[in-house]
Amino acid sequence: MLHTHCAIPFSFLGLHGHPSGKGLVLRVWRPDAFRVDVSEYPTGKLMGSMRKSDSGGFELSFPRRRKHFNYQLSVYLEGGGHQKIYDPYQFGEYVLKEEGIDFDALYRHQGAQLQQHSFNARRHVQGVLFRVYAPNARSVSVVGDFNQWDGRLHPMASADDGIWRLFIPELDEGALYKYEIHDAQGNCLPLKADPFGRFSEQWPGLASIVHDEKKYQWQDKGWLDTRGQLYDKPMSIYEVHPGSWQRSPESEPLDYRALAKKLIPYVKKMGFTHIELMPVAEHPLYESWGYQTIGMFAPTSRYGSPDDFKYFVDRCHQAGIGIILDWVPAHFPNDDHGLAKFDGTALYEHPDSRRGWHPDWKTCIYDFGRPWVQDFLISSALYWLDEFHIDGLRVDAVASMLYLDYSRNDGEWEPNIQGGNENLEAISFLKRLNQTLYERFPTAMTIAEESTSFPGVSRPVYDNGLGFGYKWNMGWMHDSLEYMKEETINRKYHHDKITFSTVYAWSENFVLSLSHDEVVYGKGTLLTRMPGDDWQKFANLRTYLTFMYTHPGKKLLFMGGEFGSWHEWNHDKGLDWELVEDSQSLNAGIQKLTRKLNKLYQTCPELYELDCSESGFQWLVSDDRDQSVLAYVRFDSEGHSLVVIHNMTTNVRHGYTFGVPVAGKYKLLLNSDTKEFGGSGVAPGKGIETVHKTNHGFEQSLSLTLPPLASLVLKPV
Repeated sequence: MLHTHCAIPFSFLGLHGHPSGKGLVLRVWRPDAFRVDVSEYPTGKLMGSMRKSDSGGFELSFPRRRKHFNYQLSVYLEGGGHQKIYDPYQFGEYVLKEEGIDFDALYRHQGAQLQQHSFNARRHVQGVLFRVYAPNARSVSVVGDFNQWDGRLHPMASADDGIWRLFIPELDEGALYKYEIHDAQGNCLPLKADPFGRFSEQWPGLASIVHDEKKYQWQDKGWLDTRGQLYDKPMSIYEVHPGSWQRSPESEPLDYRALAKKLIPYVKKMGFTHIELMPVAEHPLYESWGYQTIGMFAPTSRYGSPDDFKYFVDRCHQAGIGIILDWVPAHFPNDDHGLAKFDGTALYEHPDSRRGWHPDWKTCIYDFGRPWVQDFLISSALYWLDEFHIDGLRVDAVASMLYLDYSRNDGEWEPNIQGGNENLEAISFLKRLNQTLYERFPTAMTIAEESTSFPGVSRPVYDNGLGFGYKWNMGWMHDSLEYMKEETINRKYHHDKITFSTVYAWSENFVLSLSHDEVVYGKGTLLTRMPGDDWQKFANLRTYLTFMYTHPGKKLLFMGGEFGSWHEWNHDKGLDWELVEDSQSLNAGIQKLTRKLNKLYQTCPELYELDCSESGFQWLVSDDRDQSVLAYVRFDSEGHSLVVIHNMTTNVRHGYTFGVPVAGKYKLLLNSDTKEFGGSGVAPGKGIETVHKTNHGFEQSLSLTLPPLASLVLKPV
């Protein structure tokens, strides 16, 4: 007899040969009903009322029938009400058959798929085919708002591959659902959201939502057709938290469509080439900023539907702006409705707490050596590139994946089979991830947030690298910020911090990142970390931003940094936009400088073409620690050059002389000290031209007035 723990409902429910050998018998499991009638489909002819058993099952015999037929059920509920439905258990042949599975794109096979099934050539029924992987469960049922969350009504069918399946006819987009799972011992687990759910309900329900992915009509073909690799192209990234970039007048977060309307023109005006969104994959705790993800296939519904998010991406592409997503494969929260102990066992997390539990973040760590977990994560990555046309993924917390002893004391971790501290399974996974993504989407990119000196992060897998396209330059960020926070009179004692990055600048394909992590947890903002009075703080920030834009490497700036926010970032509030309402304010000056830097960066190949090659950079002055002056040349692929010089003190330096590789006249492209940007207006001099004086190994030199706490960019003419 069928019961809640049934794993093979199709063997009992639906039409079957009668045990007596005469005709057919129909069995239905509806313990919530007091009466069930059967009518033939499509004629509607009443075929009889079913006999109810004490267990909640219903049965009706058809002694003269030999061939299976289609039917509908009229269900009269114990609590009142009546339903006329198609019995899901007449569709077994469709449910259990699946061929040609693409394990790197499981989103095409798993989750809730809207499908049409045929009774014959003329008659069809729409519905949802549910599939979920739970190999160690005793039983799985689909529950939702369509069956009053009653786990008795829609038991799923198990199979040797560990995937449970059920087609429920007449369900449509918008249905709420979860899975009721009994573990191997028969214990009922907390209701689980769909690991492959495309759309999620917010707290307190947290249900998955059936979504039709095929409705949205993209209009970004021109962008995708011309999108290319960016190693020798400009890439200036504006990092954004969608919920706090700007708020509505009621202090509510903007939805995806409102964000498209306001953010895209701003980014375009400021001259950024890309927007990087902090994680938008569904996360139950807003305060985690998205870095504790549960819905690896669902854009958070806090800001709208999946189609609304597609609209945002589409509009970005139509405006010529690329989209990068933060993506989190390192760990996941242990919320009851999520992946933790999904079928009663450690299905997604590593079963050994020394490798499966993160002590700092209090989260589960994926078991990277398990094939299903690798398939799940790679499918998630491909899903964002495929279904949402994302241009790149910034992979979070890579360092925590690479090392078994990450954030662990002695005795809290176990060496690998070679006796080392590397997580060999995670390394193998990352290589497979990057190989797969670049094979299927050659013009997309992956970026690693990796804070150690692990070798070859952005080197090809065939060259024994991890295969990422780029790596965040965390060393540059920490060293340069440490240097900039020093009082200017003391900077000469820390000169190596501002020059050291060029020792390793071409060991990886770097992105220079001034990210959200640098403006939270009491660190202050970029502006407040600068020393001195208010004028000096702004001057320091101006020259620091110029240093970033002229230093080898792609660029990333977190929102608010582009106008010198005074307040630490707060995910519950919008940015301090009132600071730039006055176009003459010092904050507006920072904003104007950022816009100018982005324009200069994109129009001068010297600043981006050879980012990944040592031939694109040459020091002119690297050792003048006493005066805290830096000077260098940036070259393009044809040998054209720009000269950049930074005065990192408050002193105006008259007649500062240094050698340059090109003789003749120079044009001033940028002076961060101009009054337009809020500076003092000190000029480097009129008619900038070299003199015949050997200096720094060159036969000609420039002699300039260096403005205080300022940067100059010069171009030979």
